[in-house]
Amino acid sequence: MSFREKMPTSPKSPLRRRRLSWSGSWLNHQTTSFKQVISAVAQAQSPRSRSKSLSSDFDFPDVDRTLSLPDSLLLKILAKLPESQNDDFSLVCKRWLDLQGRRVRTMKVFDWDFLLSGKLISRFPKLANVDLSNACVNPPRKSGVLLSHKSISFHISSSDSTNWQVNLLQSEMVDRGLRVLGRGGCDLLKLAVTNATELGLLSLAGDCSDLQELELQKCNDNLLRGIAAFENLRALRLVGTVDGLYSSSVSDIGLTILAQGCKRLVKLELSGCEGSFDGVKAIGQCCEVLEEVSICDHRMDDGWIAALSYFESLKTLRISSCGKIDTSPGPEKLLGSCPALESLQLKRCRLSDKEGLRALFKVCDGVKKVIIQDCWGLDDDSFSLAKAFRRVRFLSLERCSVLTTSGLESVILHWEELESMRVVSCKNIKDSEISAALSSLFSLLKELQWRPDTRSHLSSSLEGTGIGKRGSKFFKRR
Repeated sequence: MSFREKMPTSPKSPLRRRRLSWSGSWLNHQTTSFKQVISAVAQAQSPRSRSKSLSSDFDFPDVDRTLSLPDSLLLKILAKLPESQNDDFSLVCKRWLDLQGRRVRTMKVFDWDFLLSGKLISRFPKLANVDLSNACVNPPRKSGVLLSHKSISFHISSSDSTNWQVNLLQSEMVDRGLRVLGRGGCDLLKLAVTNATELGLLSLAGDCSDLQELELQKCNDNLLRGIAAFENLRALRLVGTVDGLYSSSVSDIGLTILAQGCKRLVKLELSGCEGSFDGVKAIGQCCEVLEEVSICDHRMDDGWIAALSYFESLKTLRISSCGKIDTSPGPEKLLGSCPALESLQLKRCRLSDKEGLRALFKVCDGVKKVIIQDCWGLDDDSFSLAKAFRRVRFLSLERCSVLTTSGLESVILHWEELESMRVVSCKNIKDSEISAALSSLFSLLKELQWRPDTRSHLSSSLEGTGIGKRGSKFFKRR
């Protein structure tokens, strides 16, 4: 007789019970276990449960004992769960679904009707960060082609591959959604929206006066009249024209309105915006606590760089994706400097315009941190203009393929306060061309990351020599 024939097969046998419960136990293990923990907490608060044995406390309850727990306590318990289980416990019951909705603080909306219906706010009443930029795009019917551009993703018609202009929602529809969002009573602190109007922003400001961060895509001068109502605004991102997607204009008029209405700004990003010296100067004079300015793909007139000297509190300046810096910045003797500037970052810019680059380096002469990444046109002559920097402590060069070893050496030997350096993927900087003076400088650095090309062996040869590590004790104290 086989072993299987000897074992009992009646429904009451242990083996039979084990077979019946096996499929359900592994499917519901996580939910059941968590339910048991909640029940144990509920029993611990109940006077009747204190007389029961420890074994009975963890039996699966016939009655939902979590009903005795207040929402505030249950929310603290649910907050201990990993994010991967949020969807699981929201399926337990309607109450837990509502509690999960109250825990969601950030939402990227893709369906505009979901906002207009009021379901967004009723389902997630405690939203603080809402991104409506993707929902503001009206997708064509039966489109299977998805186009992504930075933070925007939208569908385009596959039958018309020559016209990729974004089909945005009408401004009236966008304003209507902003009114629904404002009347929902959520604790909105950050918002991103596309193609809104001045009236839409004013209606939102009346209900969400605590808004601190705002991103306006397809922005224009008239729209900026509405942002003055956000008295607590600290960070602002304006997107005017995006090539191939949409076109809008932010000129000196809009920048002046911005300067007069947002005097508490700490961070400002201008992307695809126009303007000139006057608009930039107005921002520098009015926004006295502005610390970070980012300029992306600008369309500003010549001479705008000279206005940067009016930013007395500016600490970080980022310039990215710009085909030009400033082709006619004016006489160098008329250029001032940013007194508080600490960091200058240039990414994906054309730096072949030496006049604009000279003016920029002159205005930023007191900078302590310089980052240049993926910039074309940065040859030895252009980089030599960096001798204007007087207090550089950190230098990072990445994918600057034209710059040579001698060009690098001619500049950094003039920087007496240089402490750290990073050189990555700069193929014309060679180990074999390192001079004795440059090698001596390396030995004094507190931190050195040297990988100019795939053939570089300096990093491995530095091990055990102390080069790039002297002064590390002082470096760690800071």
